[in-house]
Formats: sequence, structure tokens, C-alpha cells
Amino acid sequence: MKKSRLSEKHVLIAVTGSIAAYKSCEVIRLLKKKGAAVRVLMTRSAAEFVTPLTFQTLSQEKVLVDMFAETRDWMPEHIALAHWADVMLVAPATANIIGKAYAGIGDDLVSCALLSMECPIVFAPAMNERMYGNKIVQRNINDLRKKGRKFIEPGVGYLAEGYEGRGRLAEPGKIVDFVEKLL
Repeated sequence: MKKSRLSEKHVLIAVTGSIAAYKSCEVIRLLKKKGAAVRVLMTRSAAEFVTPLTFQTLSQEKVLVDMFAETRDWMPEHIALAHWADVMLVAPATANIIGKAYAGIGDDLVSCALLSMECPIVFAPAMNERMYGNKIVQRNINDLRKKGRKFIEPGVGYLAEGYEGRGRLAEPGKIVDFVEKLL
């Protein structure tokens, strides 16, 4: 059997506040199946959709939500994770976190981690089609691409609001394949 390019790689997943957060569970499961070590950061909004315990069980690692929680050692977690990660995946990536990344805002654990990373950063957007198509969101995405950030295009399909459109989080297998090819 061919060894996965993800085998023994360190994948940091940031989960942000979207109904699509439940799909990140499958992303983690697939990454672990391919041999990746996975750590999870969550925004407080994400924890309203899926509990940290779910991600802790799937990743087999403590999940970080609080910027000021006790650290594993003396180094702040977002800096320690910047040394640990081979890639950072933001899935789902909301318009809010994309805007913070564009503006260089670090006001929570996920946004501070984004500012600390020197490894590749991949965003998998998930939001309503009106938000995704917003000129400001598109400007933010295009500028981040110019700065070397990678984006996995959202899918077209049934949205949480009850109609079809572009904005669905890409399927978990597609996300994992993208990250694997990147490494």
C-alpha cells in the first residue's frame, strides 16, 4: 500500500463559526486515517455548533478555544503551534476569519495563530452565497491569494438557508486531497 504524503505530518485545523463545522469532523477522521497528527483550534462561535469534546475525541488531542487557557509549557499556544504545524487548514473559513486574516487582526486564538504561521495556510470557505459573492469578501480572498494563502473553492448546492447556491464547504475528501497535494 502506498504511503500517504500526510503520514507523520502535523495538520493544525482551525474551525470557525459556521453550520458547516460538523463537516470538519470528517476532515479530521480522514486526515488521521492517512497518518497525520491533527490539532484543533476553535473560535467560540464554532463551539456553538460542535463541541470541543467531539474534536478532542477525533483528533486525540486537547482542543484549544480560549486564548488565555493554561499552556502546555511556557510558550503561548499560538506560537507553539506555529512551530509544530506543517500546514494550517481553516475549515470552515467564515467571512469573519477571512476578513481578520486580510486585515491582520489577532483578537482570538485562531486569528493570532494565523498571524503566527510560517507554514502554508489553506482556507476552505463556507458561507451563504450572498456573503461569498460580496465584493469585500472577494477582495479579501484575492489579496490573501496574492500573499500565498491557498483557497479551496466552496461547492454549489443546498445551503442552510433552504435554497441552492455557491458557498457550501467543499466535501471533506476534496479538502484532504488538496492538503495532501500541497505537502
